[in-house]
Amino acid sequence: MTAKTTLISGSIFMALAVAFGAFGAHIVEGMLTPERFEVYKTGVDYHFYHALGLLILGAISINIPENNNKWLSWSGYCLTAGILIFSGSLYLLTLTDTGWLGAITPIGGLAFIFGWIFLAIGVLKNSKLTDTESD
Repeated sequence: MTAKTTLISGSIFMALAVAFGAFGAHIVEGMLTPERFEVYKTGVDYHFYHALGLLILGAISINIPENNNKWLSWSGYCLTAGILIFSGSLYLLTLTDTGWLGAITPIGGLAFIFGWIFLAIGVLKNSKLTDTESD
């Protein structure tokens, strides 16, 4: 993912997180048991965290040449997949009462984990992101 694509994706996912959060607070909460609503809220929380992660990733990537950021690119793909799979499966699970969707939720969690690991590797391997000491 390019820095621009990552920033656009992060912005869109942030807007959607706000929408899903508002939808949950104003419409969904009264339709679900308290336990199922907690599951929905978990989806919204992780959606927010990782959309923000995409924005941070995009900001980090902005001055790095595209051919030098494969790890950062993979980080973006994984965070995006995590939002879609983890949060998406929790939204669908709670709204449709389709229990089998809970079986794919951990795949999204793994995508989140790999996304953060790939970000760390990308930062470690990138010569443009060096430690500097200031007096």
